[in-house]
Amino acid sequence: MDRLQAMQVFTRVVDTNSFTRAAETLDLPRASVTTIIQNLESFLGTRLMHRTTRRLSLTPDGAAYYERCVRILADVEETEASFQSGNKKPHGKLRVDMPGSLGRLIVIPALREFHMRYPDIDLQLGLSDRPVDLLQEGVDCVLRVGALQDSSLVARRIGLFEGVTCAAPVYLERYGKPQSIDDLQEHKAVNYFSSRTGRILDWTFLVDNKETEVKMKSMVSVNDADAYVNCGLEGFGLIQPALFMVLPHLRSGKLVEVMPDLKPLPMPISAVYPHSRHLSPKVRVFVDWMAEVFDRCPLLSGRGGLDQTCSKRTFEEKESAPSLDTPVISEYVA
Repeated sequence: MDRLQAMQVFTRVVDTNSFTRAAETLDLPRASVTTIIQNLESFLGTRLMHRTTRRLSLTPDGAAYYERCVRILADVEETEASFQSGNKKPHGKLRVDMPGSLGRLIVIPALREFHMRYPDIDLQLGLSDRPVDLLQEGVDCVLRVGALQDSSLVARRIGLFEGVTCAAPVYLERYGKPQSIDDLQEHKAVNYFSSRTGRILDWTFLVDNKETEVKMKSMVSVNDADAYVNCGLEGFGLIQPALFMVLPHLRSGKLVEVMPDLKPLPMPISAVYPHSRHLSPKVRVFVDWMAEVFDRCPLLSGRGGLDQTCSKRTFEEKESAPSLDTPVISEYVA
C-alpha cells in the first residue's frame, strides 16, 4: 500500500465529505478510493470513519489521524516545493473559480500570457457568481469581490472593484435623474441577491467618507452579473455594476451615469485559498500573475475613470509583478 497516497485520499474524502467527490477531484475511480480507505483502516487496525448512505463522520481515531495527515502532507508539499522552485516550473492541474464577468472581460483576454509563462499548468477555470466551497469541491483558489467570512480561508487583495450608478435613457426619460440619496426612494432598481442566502444586497455609497446603505425598491432581482447589466440596459431600473463591465455602454450612451459625485463604496477583489503553512507553487504563480494583470488595469486597481480602459495592449505591457502581500482575513461576500 502506498501510505502517502492513502493519506491524500483519506484527507480528500474528509474534506469533500464524499467518496464520489474525492474520486472526481483526485481523478481516481470511486472503487479505487473505497479500496484505498478499506486497506488503510486494515493497515492501521482501526476504523477511521462511519459511513452511511447519507453522510460520513470521523471516529475519534479518524479525527486524530486526519489532523496528523494534514500536517504530514503539508510538510511533504513544502519540502518538494523547496527543491522544485529553482529547477522546475510549476505544473499540474489548477482549479480556479471566479465571477463570470471578471473571467470573460479581464482574465481570458490575458490568459495567453499566463500559459506562455507556465505551459505545464493545466488550468480549469470555473466562471460563476455562486459561492464555492474550496475544500468540498476540490478548488485551489477563487477570486471574489468583497470580504471573507470563513476564517479558515486566506484572502489576498489583488484589485479593487469600483462601481458606478447608472441607468438606461428609457428609464431616465420616465422617472428622471436622481440627484441625491433621498431621491432614490422615488426610484426603482435592479436588485442583486446572494446565491448563498437569497438576501437582497443593499446599495452602498461613500458619503463624507462614511459608508451609507440604501435599500432599493425593484421590479426584478437577479443573481448573475451579466443578467444584472442586461436588465439595466432594458430599462428595468437603476443599476450599480462594476465600472469595467459597463464602460462601453456608458461611452455609447446606452447607459447614463447618475449622481457622479456620490460614488458606490469600492470593494476589494481578493484571491481566496485555504489556510496552510505553505502555498503551492502553482497557486502562488497564478495569484501573482492575477495581481499583475489587475495592477496593469486602471479600472481594477483604484485608478479608474470613464476615460480609462483595460485593453489587450494593457495586458501586453511588461511591468514587474507586485510582491506577495501578507494574507488578510476579511468578511466574505458572495
